[in-house]
Amino acid sequence: MTQPRRDFVKQATVSATAIGAAAVGLGTPLLAASSPAATAPPALPAPLAGPLAQVAQDEAYWTTVAAQYPVTDAVINLEAGYFGIMAAPVLAAYHRHVDRVNRESSYFARRAYTPILMQARDAVAQFVGAMPTEIVLSRGATETLQALITQYRGVQAGDTVMYADLDYNAMQWAMNALAASRGAQVARLAIPEPATRENILAAYAKALDAHPRTKLLLLTHCNNKTGLIIPVKEIAALAKARGADVVVDAAHSFGQVPLSMDALGADFVGLNLHKWIGAPVGAGAMYIREGRLDAIDRMHADEAAPLTRIESRLHTGTTNFATVMAIPDAIAFQQSIGMPQKAARLRYLRDRWVHAVRDVPGVQILTPEDPALVGAITSFRLHGRGTRAANDAAAKTLLDEFGIFTFQRTGLANGDCVRVTPTLFNTPAQLDKLAAALRTMAARG
Repeated sequence: MTQPRRDFVKQATVSATAIGAAAVGLGTPLLAASSPAATAPPALPAPLAGPLAQVAQDEAYWTTVAAQYPVTDAVINLEAGYFGIMAAPVLAAYHRHVDRVNRESSYFARRAYTPILMQARDAVAQFVGAMPTEIVLSRGATETLQALITQYRGVQAGDTVMYADLDYNAMQWAMNALAASRGAQVARLAIPEPATRENILAAYAKALDAHPRTKLLLLTHCNNKTGLIIPVKEIAALAKARGADVVVDAAHSFGQVPLSMDALGADFVGLNLHKWIGAPVGAGAMYIREGRLDAIDRMHADEAAPLTRIESRLHTGTTNFATVMAIPDAIAFQQSIGMPQKAARLRYLRDRWVHAVRDVPGVQILTPEDPALVGAITSFRLHGRGTRAANDAAAKTLLDEFGIFTFQRTGLANGDCVRVTPTLFNTPAQLDKLAAALRTMAARG
């Protein structure tokens, strides 16, 4: 980490603590349209200290955390990977922001919003260990990554762009579009099942060696299909040694596991804030490492910002003011729990159901036990059935018969699967119910 980056992170950490104390407001009454008489949830105590394995199982503490989430009891929701709901204090802050924007209108937008936007950007930068000038806010990781990919300047006719089966479909399409627009080739690889750190690295090294003109490699840190976390920094080093840049999709890892830009080792990263950070829907960020702006064209020849500023690489138009205003609230809430503690709790919930069914005949778990390769998300197949129909049916059975909401995922080289994504409002008992349901379903053949 460079000295300017260290100085900024140190300064921003102090200011973020102050912002968090003022902005999160853990005692703020819950504002929920479906429950007008709701009272405030219990305030969170300080982040738990001690060995993370013990912290993850402190049910008294995590019950208090779960109480911060106003969730429906109509189903057991194990599909947190789509978007993460706002915790009660963030939701209350968001409502206040909506009221202020609506009340002050263009006077607010013209005169007060820009410093608030910069504060939100700075909060994201501090959280991921970046310089503020390396971050610009977006409406989500898809918007960010489409811009980074399609505006990448380093691909020419005859070159190759590369991605894997586990990469997000919309990002694969963006890579296809980049190749088509430049007269380049597309190379695809399949990440092994079962995956290990060694065979993942070997698969990427083999693919890169087979395609020596690869100029851009898409990497998904934690993919949305199985939840596998790949060793991005090591793969990025392999690519850079062969003359290729990497663009990293960190939509699911940001807020699910501890994350920093230095730890990823990539120059171009897309982040999501409405999944695991718990900001309102429609919040994301773009990261371009200092000194690499020239590799990305400005968006639509945008002249609103100088070429020397990252803002010229992403023009979203008028943003949702209240959504942006709630970003520091969401980050402060996550920091009030602690990212190592949160990651440990998510992994504990994942292990709770996976360890109960991993050896059950007919249940195929698609993520390994290596703690560096998995967080909360894990997918399964029943009896090796990889068709879309079979996995749609499995998810439907879980919902209709057992009251458990999951979701089918497609695009894997070895077939479709069902994704299970617990989060902070879920309980061990709910994961036990999932395990029991899977044992029953597997026994049916």
